[in-house]
Amino acid sequence: MQADNENKKNEKQHLDIPIVKLVPLRKRNISKQAFRRILASIRMCGLLSPLLVYPENDNFIILDGYQRYLALLELGVEIAPCISWNQKEAFSANRMVNRLSPIQESRMIERALNELDEKTIADALGLDQIGHRKQKTLIKHLHAAATSALDQELITKACARELTFVNTERQTEIINTMKQYNDFGVAFARNMILKTSPKQRMQKKHGKKTPWAHVEQKKDELMSKLQESEQKHNFYSSLYKQYSIDLLKLTIYTRSMITNVRLRDYLQINHQNILGHFETTIARAEG
Repeated sequence: MQADNENKKNEKQHLDIPIVKLVPLRKRNISKQAFRRILASIRMCGLLSPLLVYPENDNFIILDGYQRYLALLELGVEIAPCISWNQKEAFSANRMVNRLSPIQESRMIERALNELDEKTIADALGLDQIGHRKQKTLIKHLHAAATSALDQELITKACARELTFVNTERQTEIINTMKQYNDFGVAFARNMILKTSPKQRMQKKHGKKTPWAHVEQKKDELMSKLQESEQKHNFYSSLYKQYSIDLLKLTIYTRSMITNVRLRDYLQINHQNILGHFETTIARAEG
């Protein structure tokens, strides 16, 4: 009896429900790109994944499929295929969704290309083109450990691209370090890559700058600024030195003027303020 009740509790029902009876459990913001992709997919292929709902009063609460629900509204669909779930928990839906990893997505696109052209696939995914979704070149340059991390979505495609700048041995070291520190961000990976010895670096890709090129550029800019500062320092040091020499000469000349008895007497009588300036200048020069 208990087993029957448990099976009944977990029983799923496939229903076609009027869209006016669907009520989102909660609303959330979605990106325009994601919505455009879902809209294009439903328009071309139909709704492949039904909405997961929970019956409540005379309505049905949407547990999973809020974006698909908005797309159906946009397309003017009146009846939506749904799966009725007996637990009002949003996370229950998440456990039922199997999302494609980047590697799986690449393989799926590769198989689809045997029957469809790129434009048709791109339209179905709501993309302008799918060239960046094909991971053949990326996977080719990744070690198995890095490919596994990408497949498990531990690292992003951007992080995986960074790893292609080092050899497979170094990729494994970086992945292990990222797992050790539980940091799978691009910034952490780039920091590890910058510390890579030259012998573990991959050859520079044609027309593409390496992470170390940026560092070298910064180093060159710093050296240029240091040289510019040194030139300015030498210029002002030379200018100050010349000023000191000229001041010393002026002091000697001024002293010779006021120590001349006849000239001093003349200044004392006719230009006493000038004589005072001369005496002050000599006193400051002598400290």
